[in-house]
Amino acid sequence: MQEQPDTERNGSMAGLLSEPRRRRILEWIEEEGSARVRDLSSAFQVSEATIRQDLERLEKEGHITREHGGAFLNAMRSQVQGFVLHHQVNMDRKRKIGAYGANLVSDGETLILDAGTTTTEVATRLVTRKNLTIITNALNIAVILGTVPGFAVHMPGGQFKAPTLSLSGDKSVEYFRSIFAGKLFLATAGVAADAGLTYPSFADLQLKEAMIKAASHVYLVADSTKINRTSFTRLGALELVHSFITDDGISDADAKEFERRGVEVLIAE
Repeated sequence: MQEQPDTERNGSMAGLLSEPRRRRILEWIEEEGSARVRDLSSAFQVSEATIRQDLERLEKEGHITREHGGAFLNAMRSQVQGFVLHHQVNMDRKRKIGAYGANLVSDGETLILDAGTTTTEVATRLVTRKNLTIITNALNIAVILGTVPGFAVHMPGGQFKAPTLSLSGDKSVEYFRSIFAGKLFLATAGVAADAGLTYPSFADLQLKEAMIKAASHVYLVADSTKINRTSFTRLGALELVHSFITDDGISDADAKEFERRGVEVLIAE
């Protein structure tokens, strides 16, 4: 069951200008693969007629295809068939972050890897380790690491999310509530000192909360273009994470502010 919007999580969406609202609607659909008009109307606090106009505009721009009661992402089928994640941008930065994160992992550890392009870059560089236990909701990460000799890869149950090649929902949440891991590599859509960690939709918030509680050390992995960027829903304060691995595009001021709030800043160069 989809969580309903609240003022603590996403603030007031009423009065959001049409272009920012359409951008966030597209981010939602890119994250979930599809969306229903009534859910978007409730979340953004505008009429269903307004949402239909937004979806019509996004369809004309070639991003989505409307269907009765909602819309779906155009690129979804080809991406899933090709086993490709949607957000293939800033990959040079993400590869550096992935290498840095992998270097923090020792043989024999138990890790949680969140779904996402940057966490996938961490995963691809773990294949030289020995005797790792990996818990992940990401199908592509499970495929990357599942055939490495000596690795134990575990996945939750749940509902398949096509754009992120991941499993989500109540079953996934319950699974992560019953495990413990030494380290979590966590993805985000936006990170800011005041807004904290933000995401395009409600669907995975409880799952990420469960992942955070299951790990003794939380590494946020995000390239510098996500700093001071906010998305639709708020997971929580910056202090949810222990360390933030990013690239050298972070400003000195932002790095100092994050560290002032107790978050270790690790720069991948």
